[in-house]
Amino acid sequence: MKTSLFLLLTAIFIVVSASQIVARPGIRTDFFSVYPSADGTQLAALPSDAKHCGVCHFDFSGGGLRNPYGEDLKQLGVSSKDDVPANIQLLGTLDSDEDGFTNLIEIIGTGFGYNNVPTFPGLASDNVGEVTYVAIAEVMPYLTPSTETDETPPVVTVTAPNGGEVLTANTATTITWTATDDNDVVDVRIWESLDGGSTFKQLAVGLDDDGSYTWFPANRPTSSALIKIEAVDEFTNSAQDVSDAVFSIISPPGGIVSTTLRDFDMPGSQPFEGGPAQADPENCAICHGNYDNNVEPFRNWQGSMMALASLDPLFEANMVIANQDAPDSGDICLRCHNSNGWLQGRSVPTDGSAMESDDFNGVSCDLCHRMVDPVYEAGVNPERDLVVLGDLSNPFPAGGEYGNGMFVVDPSAIQRGPFNDAQPSHNWNFSPFHQSSAICGTCHDVSNPAFYRDDAGVYQLNALDAPSDSYSPHSMGPVERTYSEWLNSAYNPDVYPLGVFTPAMAGNKPGGMVSNCQDCHMRDIAGYGANPVMNPQTPHRDNVPLHDMTGGSNWLPGLIAGLYPEDVDATLAQAGADRATYMLENAATLSKQQAVGNLVVRVTNETGHKLPTGYPEGRRVWVNIQFFDGSDSLVGESGAYDPDTGILTHDTDAKIYEIHPGIDSNIAGAVGLPEGPSLHFV
Repeated sequence: MKTSLFLLLTAIFIVVSASQIVARPGIRTDFFSVYPSADGTQLAALPSDAKHCGVCHFDFSGGGLRNPYGEDLKQLGVSSKDDVPANIQLLGTLDSDEDGFTNLIEIIGTGFGYNNVPTFPGLASDNVGEVTYVAIAEVMPYLTPSTETDETPPVVTVTAPNGGEVLTANTATTITWTATDDNDVVDVRIWESLDGGSTFKQLAVGLDDDGSYTWFPANRPTSSALIKIEAVDEFTNSAQDVSDAVFSIISPPGGIVSTTLRDFDMPGSQPFEGGPAQADPENCAICHGNYDNNVEPFRNWQGSMMALASLDPLFEANMVIANQDAPDSGDICLRCHNSNGWLQGRSVPTDGSAMESDDFNGVSCDLCHRMVDPVYEAGVNPERDLVVLGDLSNPFPAGGEYGNGMFVVDPSAIQRGPFNDAQPSHNWNFSPFHQSSAICGTCHDVSNPAFYRDDAGVYQLNALDAPSDSYSPHSMGPVERTYSEWLNSAYNPDVYPLGVFTPAMAGNKPGGMVSNCQDCHMRDIAGYGANPVMNPQTPHRDNVPLHDMTGGSNWLPGLIAGLYPEDVDATLAQAGADRATYMLENAATLSKQQAVGNLVVRVTNETGHKLPTGYPEGRRVWVNIQFFDGSDSLVGESGAYDPDTGILTHDTDAKIYEIHPGIDSNIAGAVGLPEGPSLHFV
């Protein structure tokens, strides 16, 4: 049978030029046009990625290193894009992954007694460990054609914790097990129950069967905890075992307030509910970078504080303060600043110490472009959203409001965007949510759910070790309120449909009118949203959103570049800082008038929110006025600032715009701290 297949391919052998092949998304389409029987199989879609590129790439999201099949295709070369199908046919005679089977047998080997075809022509047991951005257990059954069958599940036993233990939350402990099978155990998955087995929540997936896993129990105290372990063999047979008896989890010592992680639980996608890990932004750059420095999304994003969000030392410092005051409040911070790690279950401990290198990509492409509008509107939002929202274990409340990192992420990894005429090479959905300020409000309205606002407008402490009763930002304790400020401004088109004339921020917006957050912070420019050479179907637009996400941080990018020189491009960080300087210079106008010995100064806020906004304990704007005599000698000053000491003089005439969060009388007694302004963040 193998001989006849070789002869078939020999008969259609075509000679092509040896010029270098140009990687392009259409190769995936070409592959399935040559092998239509493989379309719809595991070579096209896996549970954790509905449209992967694993036929040619180790990285199933489509970037980075090619597997042996992809390398062979590259080496054939093409003289035009029309040669790709012919070259794919040529590869049928080769055994790219050297597993003893030709590529053709692996791809269309049905009818020859193999029970697991098609298999991946570029993957074998000795290189499958290089696979990323997909659950390896989903790939393992499809490495090499096999006639073997196995319906016997593994035997698995939980050995610790197995009952009676007392574990301290946020402290490393070791889960152990044994697993045996006639074939290899290729995937181990772990769950925990905090209610004696009534419900289980996933802790880990895709583990090697090495018998142990380092676990940091979350600070959700209980005396009814159980561990469940599932072992899966290479034929996808599985078996489970649960701890013989319950064990306890207690809170760690420390903190001014005895909060637990339950106080900071929020609706939306939970860890392990967001599907595969977020793609590395470098993968997105294959199409969305390296073609036009002034327009392309990737390069401009790199210099933004969105890209640097995970490395921001102010974020890290405030998370330390938050956690030491109110244990586990750092979970709120990690949701947005380290979203990949949070969704992949690495947010415990809540100081971020369990995060891995891929978790420091900031607010990445894949977070924003997989976000689902948590408030479904029929006929407006994609119908798929009903499935995504319906599968949430902690659903967004009816009539809920945006904020606090309560994002919902499509677990299928299907991308979303704001244009209904886009023609990307990957699965996508048109999403009006990505045109709205609400998507920005997801992370730019921050609240402390341990507080509630009473009828008198005073913020009171909730009962501890329990979730909030309301997730409205106008009920919880305020921390940052940028989205709410915009929502109540004249910039909100629901308030003032025409928008506001702000030409300095408007980019290509007609008439210089702006409304939504994106109008200023992702201003419209002319160009292509993707590389038009690799993606000739990409339309030229006059309203491409510039992915610079510029705010007001003009000194922090340079500081971060100095702290992380191997990870941050200093040139791009400086470009981001320069854009922030421009935005700050245009954030307000100042007029002055002198009358009878008095100088009258008026400052007009030209933004759609407060000035300053955002992080309340680290931003201020003031008016500095200097008076000189006829000999140009300084005779008086208001709002003097010493850059060497950082001291701003609060003279009686000084006008300083800033927020002084602090502790009121009703909280002072509960936390044992004095009333008044204080740096305690949450």
